[in-house]
Amino acid sequence: MVGCWPPIKVISGKNPRALNRISRADQPPVSPTFIWSEWQSLMGWQPSPEVLAETLDGGQAFRWRREAATPSQISEIWTGTWSEQVTQLRLNHNQLEWRTPAAHYAATAVALPRYLGLDLDHHALVDSLPWRSDPHLARCLVAFPGLRILRQPLGETLLGFLCSATKQIVQIKQMVALLAERHGAASPVASTLPHRLPTWTELAAIPEIDLRACLLGFRAKYIHASAQYLASHPGWLEETEQLPYAAAKARLLTLPGVGEKVADCVLLFGAGQRAAFPVDTWILQSLARRYQLTGWKPAQIAQFGRAHFGPNAGLAQQYLFSWERKFGRPSSADTASK
Repeated sequence: MVGCWPPIKVISGKNPRALNRISRADQPPVSPTFIWSEWQSLMGWQPSPEVLAETLDGGQAFRWRREAATPSQISEIWTGTWSEQVTQLRLNHNQLEWRTPAAHYAATAVALPRYLGLDLDHHALVDSLPWRSDPHLARCLVAFPGLRILRQPLGETLLGFLCSATKQIVQIKQMVALLAERHGAASPVASTLPHRLPTWTELAAIPEIDLRACLLGFRAKYIHASAQYLASHPGWLEETEQLPYAAAKARLLTLPGVGEKVADCVLLFGAGQRAAFPVDTWILQSLARRYQLTGWKPAQIAQFGRAHFGPNAGLAQQYLFSWERKFGRPSSADTASK
């Protein structure tokens, strides 16, 4: 378990008055029993608004939404959900702040730093990349300073990326939101908060036709079949998460609908396996244009990525991906997602 990142102070039962403090500014309409904790500074990461948006909404995760700033708010607010957590983030004069339902404060104070990768030495990870000899990578690092790799629950990451085939990020988010709304448990705190995603055991009990009603299309078949397998093999995902990269990927590839790209995305964003190097249309485009690898197949690109960028190749991949989406010339990749 990761300790709290300073200066977050976990509220204990010895200080009940602190738990009941209400942040009255920016308070959305909620049920009478629901209150937000006060905004707290989150040290260890000072992203720009652009980098924060790219980290939360650039194809790693699909359960963050941006709420535009209003006259009573100092900045736009990002609301995100994973597992049992519901958290809001904002930038206050370049300082990242967070809050959560007061009832979840202690748990979120522990979970949020790990989710955002604040338990890792990000500077050392970036410095280990070959940016000194790779001018394009150096350009990407400058364009997105502080870009993070999220550490999400493995099961939720698998579900999100099984929804991703041939879809844009906004469409994946719609599918995931429908799965949560229709088949996930409601928040025990308030009905106004987002539902959690259904577990794989819960998904196994849902008929494929009901999954298709969540806009999944042909993806419903793979999610249904994967759910049947995972429900009959308790602990399979937890065991996979603990394996070395190659062994974990080999296991994921046995699941219905999981190909090379999906497996690498799941391991990079859900298991912290930074050796994973997902290859999608954007990465094919990037390495063809910037590294003269035109015509290379995805498996060859992935092998090159791991060899060239080293043990933290997945981190380099995210910088390349983000740069290509923002600065690369328009192409057929404009309609593709991770």
